[in-house]
Formats: sequence, C-alpha cells, structure tokens
Amino acid sequence: MQPQTPHWFKSSYSGTSSDCVEVAEGPVTGVRDTRHRELGALFFGAGEWRSFIDTAKDA
Repeated sequence: MQPQTPHWFKSSYSGTSSDCVEVAEGPVTGVRDTRHRELGALFFGAGEWRSFIDTAKDA
C-alpha cells in the first residue's frame, strides 16, 4: 500500500500573502511554513490537533 501524498492548503483568510502556514489533514495533521517548505513539517495526532484548535479558539 502506497502512502498518500498530503494535500496541503492554507486559510482562505490568507489571501495572496506568502506569510502563513499550510495544513494537511489526514490520519495525522501536518503543519508547515509556506515560505520554507523545504524545512519539513510538524505532524500531530488527532487528539493533539484538537487540543491545539480548542486552545486557539479560546485565545
């Protein structure tokens, strides 16, 4: 079975700005810097990502 290539996207609120992050959702959620994609990404399990989102909403 071939691993799937992540589908990266950025927020529609970013417009044409290149100063943002991209996210790829799946069994794990990846986050990377749009300006430095070559540096890789951070990956989070579902529980970790949900905690981050819940905390960000409260900020």
